Amino acid sequence: MSDTALAPEAPWRIGLRGARANLVPGLVLQVVALAIALAYYFHPPVRDALEHLSEFRIRTGFAYSFVATGIFGGVLPCLYLVLNPATRGRYDFKQCAALCAFWAYKGIEVDLLYRTLALTIGADHRAGTVATKVVLDQFIYCPLFAIPVTALVYAWIETHFDARAVVQDWRTPQWYQRRALPNLISNLGVWVPTVSVVYALPSSLQIPLFNLVLCFFTLLLAHISAHSAPSSRQV
Repeated sequence: MSDTALAPEAPWRIGLRGARANLVPGLVLQVVALAIALAYYFHPPVRDALEHLSEFRIRTGFAYSFVATGIFGGVLPCLYLVLNPATRGRYDFKQCAALCAFWAYKGIEVDLLYRTLALTIGADHRAGTVATKVVLDQFIYCPLFAIPVTALVYAWIETHFDARAVVQDWRTPQWYQRRALPNLISNLGVWVPTVSVVYALPSSLQIPLFNLVLCFFTLLLAHISAHSAPSSRQV
């Protein structure tokens, strides 16, 4: 076997390749998110419609976050992968169910994050408040917790739930650089602009906007994890 075949692709290249491949749809979603935020503040009909969503979100609480995030992060992306001929065999039913369960849980986690930041930093929409939340979200919560956990879960799913292979890979040196870093690079490109818009909205509308972009981002994660997941076979 040649040295080229043995040499793994650099993690930052995997992340950049995934980000480049999804650059246009990512930008479109960011523009849509910004348009929604601007319409909320400057277009009364849109504001009225979003106020109804906000009231529903407040009434349903964590149940909304659980169900909606499971749908946008798991159900819709899995449907796309199954219905698209090029990716039809990517995940089986058990893998799709695991993705849906994971993102439903993440809905509760992200909801708790947003509520905690609103309580500790403030619920206003001043530039300083928004910037502080973005820094804590994207440069502390994500690299230290959210991204590593997500990388582990996606590796577990990609290896058809071979926890032994995932743990063995996790114990291998430079796990973060190999597995988490590609996701982190793509995460920053998608979410730094997006959460800047998310935190500019009222707290009750932050999860709905997060879910809109999440649907795209989970497809990006699937693309990256396919190229960086550990093998469940020992060769």
